[in-house]
Amino acid sequence: MRRAARIDANQREIIVAFRHLGCSVLPLHAVGKGCPDLLVAIAGDSVLVEIKDGSKPPSKQMLTPMQVDFHMTWHAPIFIVTDIDDVENLVRQGRI
Repeated sequence: MRRAARIDANQREIIVAFRHLGCSVLPLHAVGKGCPDLLVAIAGDSVLVEIKDGSKPPSKQMLTPMQVDFHMTWHAPIFIVTDIDDVENLVRQGRI
């Protein structure tokens, strides 16, 4: 039996920040198997986004082995955000 998907403590505020900047957001955390937490789209472009809790020590922000495998085998960029500043930089720099 699969455990309930864990979400990062800052996931809600990250989603709100993306939406405030005009993005569509689809949470994917329940997919499992290393899949990133969000599918984010704006102006016809979509990216996968992994959320890490920036308030935790770096050792607690590392990708899990399944996440590393997913990132290594996915044929498009996956962005990691830890806070609202990361969200704003990602959108304002036109990376999505």
